[in-house]
Amino acid sequence: MAMAMSDSGASRLRRQLESGGFEARLYVKQLSQQSDGDRDLQEHRQRIQALAEETAQNLKRNVYQNYRQFIETAREISYLESEMYQLSHLLTEQKSSLESIPLTLLPAAAAAGAAAASGGEEGVGGAGGRDHLRGQAGFFSNPGGASRDGSGPGEEGKQRTLTTLLEKVEGCRHLLETPGQYLVYNGDLVEYDADHMAQLQRVHGFLMNDCLLVATWLPQRRGMYRYNALYSLDGLAVVNVKDNPPMKDMFKLLMFPESRIFQAENAKIKREWLEVLEDTKRALSEKRRREQEEAAAPRGPPQVTSKATNPFEDDEEEEPAVPEVEEEKVDLSMEWIQELPEDLDVCIAQRDFEGAVDLLDKLNHYLEDKPSPPPVKELRAKVEERVRQLTEVLVFELSPDRSLRGGPKATRRAVSQLIRLGQCTKACELFLRNRAAAVHTAIRQLRIEGATLLYIHKLCHVFFTSLLETAREFEIDFAGTDSGCYSAFVVWARSAMGMFVDAFSKQVFDSKESLSTAAECVKVAKEHCQQLGDIGLDLTFIIHALLVKDIQGALHSYKEIIIEATKHRNSEEMWRRMNLMTPEALGKLKEEMKSCGVSNFEQYTGDDCWVNLSYTVVAFTKQTMGFLEEALKLYFPELHMVLLESLVEIILVAVQHVDYSLRCEQDPEKKAFIRQNASFLYETVLPVVEKRFEEGVGKPAKQLQDLRNASRLIRVNPESTTSVV
Repeated sequence: MAMAMSDSGASRLRRQLESGGFEARLYVKQLSQQSDGDRDLQEHRQRIQALAEETAQNLKRNVYQNYRQFIETAREISYLESEMYQLSHLLTEQKSSLESIPLTLLPAAAAAGAAAASGGEEGVGGAGGRDHLRGQAGFFSNPGGASRDGSGPGEEGKQRTLTTLLEKVEGCRHLLETPGQYLVYNGDLVEYDADHMAQLQRVHGFLMNDCLLVATWLPQRRGMYRYNALYSLDGLAVVNVKDNPPMKDMFKLLMFPESRIFQAENAKIKREWLEVLEDTKRALSEKRRREQEEAAAPRGPPQVTSKATNPFEDDEEEEPAVPEVEEEKVDLSMEWIQELPEDLDVCIAQRDFEGAVDLLDKLNHYLEDKPSPPPVKELRAKVEERVRQLTEVLVFELSPDRSLRGGPKATRRAVSQLIRLGQCTKACELFLRNRAAAVHTAIRQLRIEGATLLYIHKLCHVFFTSLLETAREFEIDFAGTDSGCYSAFVVWARSAMGMFVDAFSKQVFDSKESLSTAAECVKVAKEHCQQLGDIGLDLTFIIHALLVKDIQGALHSYKEIIIEATKHRNSEEMWRRMNLMTPEALGKLKEEMKSCGVSNFEQYTGDDCWVNLSYTVVAFTKQTMGFLEEALKLYFPELHMVLLESLVEIILVAVQHVDYSLRCEQDPEKKAFIRQNASFLYETVLPVVEKRFEEGVGKPAKQLQDLRNASRLIRVNPESTTSVV
């Protein structure tokens, strides 16, 4: 009951939506007024959606049925068009044949009929004349038949037929200038792509006695063609393509350095094409051979002096004839050799690269240490064309235009077959180019996060993982090959490292991150780079060389910041003790100084929360030690002098200020306080800096020792009241 009501409601709704005066706005307005609430609207929405899905399914079903009918109709139209064309072709041939009959035959036939009638044999003579005419017409109506060596009216008829057909082909008038050229065979074909077996176009082939003309269809002009190509039969090779659906009724034409694949309408027409092509090529070759023999033959009879007529000829002067050495023959009659070109075509089309290379190896092994007579050379020429096609397909497999998913292992198949084909250098180049594109794409697809360190972690993981996988795959693929490939890999690795450093520097140094952030990022990159040592690949020196300029710029910038901050504090210096107000603040300062390496800071603290040092000196100590710690994370030998000079410049600003204040201050208490701060700098801070630098670098710094051992860092005129900063 409910199902019947639902069906009736759906039918009513469908009729309402299909009505000619349906208005969506008015329909929705009425529906909103009539509904009791949200539930009714939801149910109505579901009914409309179900109706829409049903309508879509019906539409798909109708489209599919109409599409099948359309295909069948198009096929029938194609058949009808082909039959009409054949009928037109036959009528044209008959017309040409009738026009070629000499008019002189008609009076002769009439005279023969009259003579027969006068002799009492009129019926027999008339029938003979008519049979004679029918024989002549039949002879000229088959210009492309087996008889291609006719003369007189036959040759004229062949030429007329060729002229009539080629008048339907645009752009080939120059072909008619060749004397003795006539049409042997013609028919419709479909051309396919030799690499991907995709249908290209419909063509019509005209086989002459010395060449093959290929013309394309003109859809807008029925029965007309456009000239496409002309191939001489001397350099044309015909190859049968095995039926392997969807490759059916196909044959291949090889014209160095290209090849084309055509499909006939059925197996019978394909067989006719193959037979007539081979017969025509054979006839042309025989004709050329006879012409060469006639051209090489002497024009006059040779002057031969017999022994009987020449009594002065000595018998001993006669030289024995040298027997001709027969050329060693190579057996090429085996079935697998005969079918080798076709098998290679099938393997390439089916992407069976291993099978194709196995066949080539088998042939090379068989022909090894064998002579090269013409049949072997011809076979090798056919095989070389397949090798070229196979190489092109393998090169396309490794091109960056292909999908880069699957990692380095996805390229192993194509690389290994290229190496087996003797293309090791090309395989190496294409493999590395493919991996470079993959690395570049992976870096470009990384999302730039707000936190720089998080992005650098992802960047290092993606890049160095890809580099490690590429190195391992390279070692597997190119094991046992020329060592030059490994040199190419090292060059590629350096180029890839440059790509990584560009992305790294753009995010870390160009964005003016703090020195601590930059140091952490460089530390992460170094740690990932050291993982390559597991496979014997050390690129640390490359990353140092590529980052040295950016790190120098970062150290210089941060040094300038510290110097400016120190000068600013020096300008506001009052030489007063620090009062931290709370024990917690004092404890925190002690921990900070301890982390900086100042272990005897307790002796500079006083009662309650007082510190017997100036705020400027304490702030300078923390900032200098922080700079040293971060700079040591960035350190490598190329940065030794840059780091050392930066430290000396920073320390000089502080000690010059203390030296100037000692000479200018007149208050004894303040002067004593200044000396206490100077003692802290010379006896505590500078030794800590020197020790930490030596621990981080591995060797002492003479410049820092000189600063510590000097009682005053800069000697100035005692009478001067200015300081050299």
